[in-house]
Amino acid sequence: MPLGYGPIIKFKGVNMTDNTTSERILIIDFGSQVTQLIARRVRESGVYCEVHPFNKVDRASIEVFDPKGVILSGGPASVTEGDSPRAPQDIFEMGLPILGICYGEMTMVEQLGGKVITSDFREFGRAFVDVVDDCPLFDGAWAKGDNEQVWMSHGDRIDAIPKGFRPVAISDSAPYTVIANEERNLYGVQFHPEVVHTPHGAQLLKNFTHKICGCSGNWTMAAFREQEIAKVRAQVGTGRVICGLSGGVDSSVVAVLLHEAIGDQLTCVFVDTGMMRAGEAEEVVTLFRDHYNISLVHSDAADLFLGKLEGVTDPETKRKIIGSTFIDVFDAEAKKVGGADFLAQGTLYPDVIESVSFTGGPSVTIKSHHNVGGLPDRMNMQLVEPLRELFKDEVRALGRELGLPEAFVKRHPFPGPGLAIRLPGGITHEKLEILRKADSIYLEEIRNAGLYDAIWQAFAVLLPVQTVGVMGDGRTYEFVCALRAVTSSDGMTADYYPFDHDFLGRTVNRIINEVRGINRVVYDITSKPPGTIEWE
Repeated sequence: MPLGYGPIIKFKGVNMTDNTTSERILIIDFGSQVTQLIARRVRESGVYCEVHPFNKVDRASIEVFDPKGVILSGGPASVTEGDSPRAPQDIFEMGLPILGICYGEMTMVEQLGGKVITSDFREFGRAFVDVVDDCPLFDGAWAKGDNEQVWMSHGDRIDAIPKGFRPVAISDSAPYTVIANEERNLYGVQFHPEVVHTPHGAQLLKNFTHKICGCSGNWTMAAFREQEIAKVRAQVGTGRVICGLSGGVDSSVVAVLLHEAIGDQLTCVFVDTGMMRAGEAEEVVTLFRDHYNISLVHSDAADLFLGKLEGVTDPETKRKIIGSTFIDVFDAEAKKVGGADFLAQGTLYPDVIESVSFTGGPSVTIKSHHNVGGLPDRMNMQLVEPLRELFKDEVRALGRELGLPEAFVKRHPFPGPGLAIRLPGGITHEKLEILRKADSIYLEEIRNAGLYDAIWQAFAVLLPVQTVGVMGDGRTYEFVCALRAVTSSDGMTADYYPFDHDFLGRTVNRIINEVRGINRVVYDITSKPPGTIEWE
């Protein structure tokens, strides 16, 4: 059952033969909102893995992927429903170690001859299980006789287990909380080991991948770097690549990796939309043109973007205007440099996972994504996406491996539309300058306090609201500025950062005194969900 929320976006699909990693775990997704966390935990233990929807895999594709083991994820459906999803039946006859998690355990039980029923007693949240027998899944984590905390999320329960299985952990409402068939290397857990609320969950997953599947845990960022450079060279050949450089972590890592792979076959285009933070355009040009000696085109299109956005207040319309104008400018610059055969972009693995609906049907769009969804037909280029197998924290690790400055590697996420979506309502040059100054002071105070690395994302928002104030002996009627700072591990869920009042008072005082146009500052303490991290 769902334990969290994340944006769902459109993408072209997943290729199970894209990588050359020798040790792989296949995660078959049944629609859990936390399937990504399974992948993150597996990769943190040094094992490469990929997530694929249950209805996109069959025996042939699994044999091509050649995994060392398979994990069946949780999901929102009930196995008791006639049209609920199932794993490919062949997978249980291929001799592969399999771990079923929550729904994954239940469908394995049902498909192998056991019985799942709807329970009168549901378990959601923290629960405790009794370990009743030893099991390879528990090595170094749990022992017979222990009572262990886990995180449950289920309304059904297993009533009978298939032949060859035995219960090794139980709870009051789930007599088959953990089941094992060591002879066939098949295991099932009713709880979610991938979430932090299961304290020993990461060790249980590592026991499955290392002890049961036999993985050595040798997938490192250095190995990925060499592998991806070889893939880029094979894909590009003697062709030319153009890369949209925004100055954020993702595009910066893409640019440096591609430059290492293909040298002067790469041209980066930095489209300055006028929506950057203070000093960022200069930083980008200096780092990539002067330090890395990468061929860089700097297109100052601020006036064009501001003209197109004049009078526009709807957030989604803003995004679409910025996206289409960016393509126009980018396309024009590409033609000036003699055209290109490939377009490089910083698509990440969460984009790939979230974009493929586990039911194969249409997905809900929270907001459009500036980096996903293919290219206009008139841009006759193939995509190069060297980061599409990585999570955000892995991109940062790759950046360090490539020698990018720590300030770039640790930079907070910055949205593609830039400050445009931190200006609810209409956008003007005057408002942008006010916002830049306030945002710069806020981030400076965060860095001075030593808090920057403890925060996932922090920024200022200039509200389309003016309030009465008093400065000196005069009345003011100026804008309200909102400050936002959140903690998160992956951006899927987030909570506000608990600044102390001394910090907030100091920061607010500086903004009001130093930024003409703002006379009131508020702090946003909304979590995600129900809010999003950005305001638009």
